[in-house]
Amino acid sequence: MILKQLILSKHLTQAQLAMMSGLNIRTIQRIEQGHKPSMESLKCIAAALEIDIDTLQKESFMPHQNASIRPLPLWLRVWFFLGTFQSQPDRQFLTRLEFILHGFGLSFCLMGLFSEAALVGGLLLLINAYFIRYSKYLGDKFAIWQGS
Repeated sequence: MILKQLILSKHLTQAQLAMMSGLNIRTIQRIEQGHKPSMESLKCIAAALEIDIDTLQKESFMPHQNASIRPLPLWLRVWFFLGTFQSQPDRQFLTRLEFILHGFGLSFCLMGLFSEAALVGGLLLLINAYFIRYSKYLGDKFAIWQGS
């Protein structure tokens, strides 16, 4: 069973999966160790991981297999487009953009000691930098990065 790989690919802990599925953490641990789960446990885990039971029972795991089959949710593509004008940017691009926005934001905030307009501009740049940081978090959460 590929439960351990699925947990790792979704960036979850056993405790988080246990809470999401409504199962005991010890049940999750037993399944990971190779014990045969009940059909009810399989249904709970599959629902929590948003996969079907057949996928859960496979012996091997291919993390990017489902990424090419199922496109990003529309709201996530819109989110990325609002932040970067790309529907699926790469992580390195977002990291560079975040670094640049933080640098200019801090610089403008320092200039804000002399000009209120510079302070407002600096704060807006910093807000955008954190918007980009959250976008990176979403990309990590949905495992969308290709070739990174």
